[in-house]
Amino acid sequence: MTTILIIEDETAIRELISELLSIEDFNVVEAMNGKEGVAIAQSVFIDLIICDVMMPELDGYGVLAALQENPKTATIPFIFLTAKGTKQDIRYGMNLGADDYLIKPFTNDELLDAINVRLKKQGIVYQQYLNKLDQTKEQLNHFFNHDPLTNLPNQLSLRDSFEKIIVAHEANPTPSLLLTGEPNPTFALIILSFERFSRVNDYLGYEGGNYVLKEAAERIRQVVGSQGIINRLNSNEFVILFNPLSPENSLGSTRSLQEHITPFAKNLLQAFLDPFIIEAQEIVCPIILGIAFYATHGKTLEQLLQCAIKAKESIKHQGGNLYQVYHPSLVKTSPHNALSIERDLRHALENDEFVVYYQPQINAKTRQIVGAEALIRWQHPQEGRIPPYVFIPVAEESGLIQDIGEWVLHKACEQLKHWTQLGLPSIRVAINLSARQFKQANLAHWLSQLLKAQAIEPGQIELELTESIVVDNITCSIEQLTQLKNLGVHVAMDDFGTGYSSLSYLQQFPFDILKIDQCFVRNIHQNAKNAAITKAIIEMAHQLNLRVVAEGVETIEELNFVKDNNCDEIQGYFFSPPIPAEALTQLLQTPDPFVF
Repeated sequence: MTTILIIEDETAIRELISELLSIEDFNVVEAMNGKEGVAIAQSVFIDLIICDVMMPELDGYGVLAALQENPKTATIPFIFLTAKGTKQDIRYGMNLGADDYLIKPFTNDELLDAINVRLKKQGIVYQQYLNKLDQTKEQLNHFFNHDPLTNLPNQLSLRDSFEKIIVAHEANPTPSLLLTGEPNPTFALIILSFERFSRVNDYLGYEGGNYVLKEAAERIRQVVGSQGIINRLNSNEFVILFNPLSPENSLGSTRSLQEHITPFAKNLLQAFLDPFIIEAQEIVCPIILGIAFYATHGKTLEQLLQCAIKAKESIKHQGGNLYQVYHPSLVKTSPHNALSIERDLRHALENDEFVVYYQPQINAKTRQIVGAEALIRWQHPQEGRIPPYVFIPVAEESGLIQDIGEWVLHKACEQLKHWTQLGLPSIRVAINLSARQFKQANLAHWLSQLLKAQAIEPGQIELELTESIVVDNITCSIEQLTQLKNLGVHVAMDDFGTGYSSLSYLQQFPFDILKIDQCFVRNIHQNAKNAAITKAIIEMAHQLNLRVVAEGVETIEELNFVKDNNCDEIQGYFFSPPIPAEALTQLLQTPDPFVF
C-alpha cells in the first residue's frame, strides 16, 4: 500500500486531505508541523509527501531542504500546498527540489491527479532500480532460506515448514483415540547432533570438516527420503520434521507414532556407523538423536526444540549412536536443567561469577582496532564454565536478562573509562540488547544517565539488535531506535541474513551498522554463490549509508575476500577470539597488533 505523509499545521485541512486519501486506499501518516514531518520521513518508509509552505518553527521550504540533505529522503516525491502561489514562490520551491505545487483552495481531483502523476513518474525510477536487483534479490531470498554448505533449508525455513504442517493438520486432523486426556501426538521433531565434531575440525581442518558435513547431509537425505523435511540447525546439528501419520496409519497414541519413529531412528544411526573416507583416512562421526512429539510435548516450535534438546542432552555423555524420546523425567537428569540454572543465575551477579570478554573489530583499511564486541561469560563455582547458549535463554525466559544486560552495559562503560584513563585510542564497544531490554520504556533515558555517570561519549557505545527483536512491533521499534540515535549511540543489525525479510526492513529502521552473519563468510572463497550474495549485501548496505562488519572471519582467504570487496570492519578468530579485558588492553597498547 502506498504511504503518503501529510505535513500541515491547520488541523481541518490536514484531516480533510487525510480522509480523502484514505478513501482512495492510501496509507496516510500525519504531521502537525515541519519538525515532526522531517522526523517521520527519516524514520518511516514514505512514498510521497504533501507539505504546507507556511508553518511555524520550520516552514515547508525548510522541510524540503532538510530532506534533500539526507540520501534516504532526497528522492521522495514532494508536493507543496500554498495560498501564495506567485511565480517567484513556485520557482523557489522547484529549485529546492519540489515536484509540484497546489494552490489553495484546490479540488479533490486536482489533488489526486497531482499525486498519481508523481507516483507514476517515481514508479518508473523505482522499476529501473528494481529490475537491476531482481536477480540478486531472488538469489538472496534463496540463500536466506538455505544453508550455503549443504543447501538444506535453514532455521528460517524450519519455522515455515513447521507452520505449514500445523495448518495442514488442522485442516485434516488425524483421529484421536487417546483416553488419558493427553494431546494427540501428530508428528515428530528430531534433532540429529554430531557429538565431538570439533575434533573433526581440529584433525582435518575446516575444509575437511565441511566435507564431512556435506557427506553427512547426503546420508541423512538418503534415510529421510520423502518421510520428512531436513533442516540444518547450526554448525553440527540438523532438525528433521517427521511427516504426520496418515489417518489410516494413526492409532492416535504416542505408542503408535513411536512404532514408526523407532525403525526410522535406528536407520539414521545405522547410516553413520560406516566411516567417512577423506584423503585415504577413515573418520567416524557418531550421532545422537533427541525426539519430541507434537502435541504431546508441545504445540510450538520452540517447545518441541527445547524438549528434543533435553532428550539429546540426557544421553550425550553415554557415547554416540543413541536416540532418546523426550520425557518430563529427563529434566531431573540433565546436567544443565532450566530450574537449576535459574536458581544459580539469581546468585551469579551478587557472587561476581560473570565476566565480560571482548572480541576485537578491525578496520579493513587501517588495520587498527576500532571496536570490540562485549560477550558475557559465566564461571559457575561448581559446574565450571557454562556456555551462553545454555544460560541466556533461561535468563530471557525468567526476566533475569534485564539485570544481566544492565550489568554488561555497566562493565563495558567502566572498561571504556579505564582505557581512556590509560590514554589508549578511543574505540567503540558493541553490546547485544535482548528483546526485554529493547522494549524497556525508559531505555534511552537510563542509558543517558549511565553514560553521564561514567563520562563516556555516546558514540563509543554500539547497541546490537537482531531483526526478530525490531520487527515484533515496527512502530514502537522505530520510536525506540530514534530515541537511541538521538542520544548519539550507534545501532547495529546483528546476524544479517538469518532474519525474516532483512532487505525491506533495512530501509525502515535507522541503523548505522550491518553485521554479515558468519554463515555467509565461512569458506566464501570456495563458494561462488555466497560470494555473490556477500558482494550484493555490502554494495546495498553502502548505498544505504551503512557501515558493514563481517563476522566469523577465520582464514586469510576469507579476510582477503571481504577486504577486497570493501567491507569496512572485520571480526573473527583470524585476528582474535573473545579475550579478557586485560588481553585487549595489551593489544590496544601495541602500535600494529595485526598485519595483513
